Amino acid sequence: MASRTVAKDIITLRGSAAIVSEFFGYAANSILYNRGVYPEESFVKLSEWLESGKLQRVVLVIMSKPTNEVLERWNFSIETDSEVVEKGVSREKSDKEIMREIQAIMRQIASSITYLPCLDEPCVFDVLAYTDKDVAVPFTWIESDPKLIANPQMVKLHSFDTKIHKVDTLVSYKNDEWDEQ
Repeated sequence: MASRTVAKDIITLRGSAAIVSEFFGYAANSILYNRGVYPEESFVKLSEWLESGKLQRVVLVIMSKPTNEVLERWNFSIETDSEVVEKGVSREKSDKEIMREIQAIMRQIASSITYLPCLDEPCVFDVLAYTDKDVAVPFTWIESDPKLIANPQMVKLHSFDTKIHKVDTLVSYKNDEWDEQ
């Protein structure tokens, strides 16, 4: 009888953290590029926090430069499999399946320009990282308010799951104040 070798798709904590961190880089770049704000940001520290299971959320905030009013808030909530962090076990999920899920989110981000209000003024952005309280942050980083939007419109986007990190995505944006007549 012939024997068969079955290749397993195994993912480690470090591999999952690298995928999620890379996703944040692509998502932020896509959002900032498509919204015409600014093209690039570094997510090195976020990768370290993902590997240690200490990062719960990343929020990309787009604000009016003249007024500092929050116009958009891109929320990426992260759930980390604590068993993987504590015991160093691996999980099974193919890169292909993970990339398919990420591509679905990236398509939604790219197409969001069709429903988000135009950014008709110069804008700036900020990245907020929500971590465990015991996390040491770089001294150049400052604590921030949550930069919320009053009465926002919200759109939940697809999520993706590496089997170690699950990322849920939601965009909130300032409601246009025009009358439908």
